[in-house]
Amino acid sequence: MGAQVNAAELLQQALSSNIIPNQEFLLQGSILDSAAENLLHRLRGLCDNVDASPETFSDIEMCFSLKLPSEKVPPTPPWGLMLNAPVMTVRVRRAQDVEAPLQLRYIGQPELGDRTRPTLVRSSLDIACTPHVIDFLTEMGFRLDFEYSTKGYMFRKGRMKITVSKILKNMTEPISQSYLVELSVLAPKGQDAIAEDMRIFAEQLKPLVQLEKIDYKRFAQMP
Repeated sequence: MGAQVNAAELLQQALSSNIIPNQEFLLQGSILDSAAENLLHRLRGLCDNVDASPETFSDIEMCFSLKLPSEKVPPTPPWGLMLNAPVMTVRVRRAQDVEAPLQLRYIGQPELGDRTRPTLVRSSLDIACTPHVIDFLTEMGFRLDFEYSTKGYMFRKGRMKITVSKILKNMTEPISQSYLVELSVLAPKGQDAIAEDMRIFAEQLKPLVQLEKIDYKRFAQMP
């Protein structure tokens, strides 16, 4: 009779071996609608599968939060996600244009680390789920804070993913006259060298778009 290994032990072994992509490297920027076509043309030339049309996507993203009483804040789990905050936030993404599982995503706070690091780095876990995940979160006490739609184009360059997207409210109304541009990589811990590859790629998109680390704490301090 073979030995039985429970799921928690398998997960811990995978995390200890650094094979789970639980860290996101990210650069962000924006470009006006009038210049977006020039950026798409540049990306077609720089990214993989230059002869094919860029992949399109149309998603709805819902943000849920759960207030954690300070005396009940769980300790930091072994995979390094920072849950020791008074509010825990998760996101659920649902594709509108294709049949696909819903995506449950946890995004941690940006790591402080080295200020000279080329990209923002934060913990991230993505899990494919059934549509019942929304009911599950509600039963756990999460509440829906907001939701929005994104529609745009996705390119790939090796492990890097580049998206050029419109953020919409009420599924049809753009919130601005510009596109959000994101360059990201999901990788296991210890692969910081990818940040330099991202910096080099971002340089090739100038002067059309300036991709940079965004300090979200600045927005919280704005009047």
